[in-house]
Amino acid sequence: MLTVLNAITLSTEFLEKKEIESPRINAELLLAHALKCRRIDLYLSHDRPLSEEEINIYREFIKRRSKSEPLQYITGKVEFYGLEFKVNPSVLIPRQETEVLVETIINSVNTTAKIKILDIGTGSGNISISLARNLINAEIKTIDDSESALETAVENARLNNVFEKINFAKFDIKSSELPGVQFDIIVSNPPYIAEEEFPKLKDELKIFEPKTALTDFSDGLSYYRIISGKAGKMLNTGGRIFFEVGAGQAEYVRNILSQNGFSEIVIVKDYLKIDRVISGLKK
Repeated sequence: MLTVLNAITLSTEFLEKKEIESPRINAELLLAHALKCRRIDLYLSHDRPLSEEEINIYREFIKRRSKSEPLQYITGKVEFYGLEFKVNPSVLIPRQETEVLVETIINSVNTTAKIKILDIGTGSGNISISLARNLINAEIKTIDDSESALETAVENARLNNVFEKINFAKFDIKSSELPGVQFDIIVSNPPYIAEEEFPKLKDELKIFEPKTALTDFSDGLSYYRIISGKAGKMLNTGGRIFFEVGAGQAEYVRNILSQNGFSEIVIVKDYLKIDRVISGLKK
């Protein structure tokens, strides 16, 4: 008879041998998902025996995780900025450091003011949806060149009750500018991993997450150049552009912003004291 505690113990040992980070947490979260309960509920039912069906479901989850498939793709969800988002292999998994980008924007404005925001490369919609929930009068346009990513973002907007506040559009910022639209804020967390660095990534990233959301197939700075070059025409005077940047990229992006006429450039560190967010003002 396999109990909840036995299952967690055995799975933790197995995932540890497979060199999966935080094996105990992974084992517990996957079991909670298999049993359709909260993780905390497992602690209240350590002696509960698992049915054959539950064992089979859990075993499949553990097998997938042992092959480096991200936990979030297995459970189909992730928490970001206090909200729940659905995720799948068509979108990058939202990460904690991106919360710094959202928080920086929120702290930079009057949260009740009427402002227009453009989110470039929305993916799961985590940035625009989090902003919509916290900036009550914001008018947000969010674009992505991936149809499947936009479908996921729309689903998440409905899930978080902000669908009416966000305009979703398929658009490739590399090809052209948005015509006749002016914004107060432009935000983007673009692909910033250099192509030469891509093979060095962990399997969770390079095998399972969408490559086009990770790398620009160049030096990791292409999208900063493209967006910064076009942002001036899309921003109102006094508007700001906000980027998430990779470790070690902040000074390069500062130069790109400066070369494109942005001033009052500010860099914000993440929770690990890494330069993570950069913003510039349109004069």
